[in-house]
Amino acid sequence: MEEKNEFPVQERDYGTQILSIIRSESNDEEIKAQLQEYHENDIASIFEELETDERDHLLQILGSEFMSEIVSFMEDAGEYLSEIDVDEAADIIEQMDADDAVEVLDDLDEETRSEIIELIEDPEIKEDIELIDSYEDDEFGSRMSTNFIAVKRNSTVKETMKTLVSEAAENDNIYTIFIVNEDGSFYGAMDLKDLIVARSTVDLETLISTTFPFVYDKDIISDNIERLRGYSENMIPVVSSASNTLLGVITSTDIIELVDEERGDDYAKLAALSSEEEPDETLLKSMKKRVPWLIALLFMGLVVSAVVGVFESVVDALPMIVSFQSLILGMAGNVGTQSLAVTVRTLGNNEDSTFKEQFITILREIRVALLNGVVLGAISFVIVSGYLFVFTAYANTFIFAAAGCVGLAMCFAMAISGLTGAAIPVCLYRFGVDPAVASGPLITTINDLVAVISYYGLAWALLLSI
Repeated sequence: MEEKNEFPVQERDYGTQILSIIRSESNDEEIKAQLQEYHENDIASIFEELETDERDHLLQILGSEFMSEIVSFMEDAGEYLSEIDVDEAADIIEQMDADDAVEVLDDLDEETRSEIIELIEDPEIKEDIELIDSYEDDEFGSRMSTNFIAVKRNSTVKETMKTLVSEAAENDNIYTIFIVNEDGSFYGAMDLKDLIVARSTVDLETLISTTFPFVYDKDIISDNIERLRGYSENMIPVVSSASNTLLGVITSTDIIELVDEERGDDYAKLAALSSEEEPDETLLKSMKKRVPWLIALLFMGLVVSAVVGVFESVVDALPMIVSFQSLILGMAGNVGTQSLAVTVRTLGNNEDSTFKEQFITILREIRVALLNGVVLGAISFVIVSGYLFVFTAYANTFIFAAAGCVGLAMCFAMAISGLTGAAIPVCLYRFGVDPAVASGPLITTINDLVAVISYYGLAWALLLSI
């Protein structure tokens, strides 16, 4: 039998190894040399397992430059910076990219944050931090990086290569090179590979794409992120909406994070939360995110209960029909949530859709819901008829009328639920409101109201006279 070549499985969780290196008896230089073999993200992942004195010692070993790379990957970077000397914290922040620095500074209290910024010596870094920090959280300017390479439009291939070599040490986002006019306004971009293979005699203009995608600094992230995702570029330039000046870039990593945040935000809205919850946030903070929607839904629920009260005479005469109320309400809510999810996703993936396309989406959801309602209504009619025939002593006429009432109410409620689940987010979208705010619980409550009225209305019309 042929012997198979077996290779040892490589360890991919390096936390234990890193901890053993830090806690070893090796001298500082050996520890630093060994840690430099690991990715900064792996080192950051074990920081919460270190004692305070171990963290302090590690900073002294690695220095502020190496530590700045580690801090940019930390989940609790603000907590770490708060426990070290403010001068050391400022040194670390000064070594970071401006966008990462702003993100870390946001985790600090206002006093510590201001003190650290004041201690930053490099005026260019301080200016970049203040620029990024000046934007609202939902604007691209707040998420841009100033780590990019730009050359003047009238440069030669040789001059561009020289600029690239001289700036590559400070700016590691080199795969796309941006071109600006003499006044700093954005002109276009070129790929690094095109520059590398170009002969020195080639006119730089022939390598430039003047239709390269870009965003303005004041553009709202949620309105543009799906469009950017489709370009699959390493970087997207951020241009000043006031002067057309090239200010920064949004990297592919940033785009992935932004898409993830948008999905999380939409999920929170669909779950009737004012914003996405974090696992480690306080109970009070979590409660504040849930209470506003719950109060609104409470009053809507009271409306549903009031409508049921209107049909009190029907319930008194036919107490049996209450048994099937939850069935109608549950199926209506399920259909509404399905239509809502499909519609919100459709609108998110096609932000430039026309009113005709949106209307077609609504009609499609109504048709799907109606056909499903017919099928499930027929199934319900058979099951309810059998249940009443076996377990009750009602006359056959009443049994079939009651089963028909359940089946018709389910069919009608599901069709209306498909309509509301699709129409409400489309209407919100047309008015410039995020369609995800048509949350699942909101749609469900509206559909409960429709289901209650249709079910008890049919019961009043069909059964009381029998």
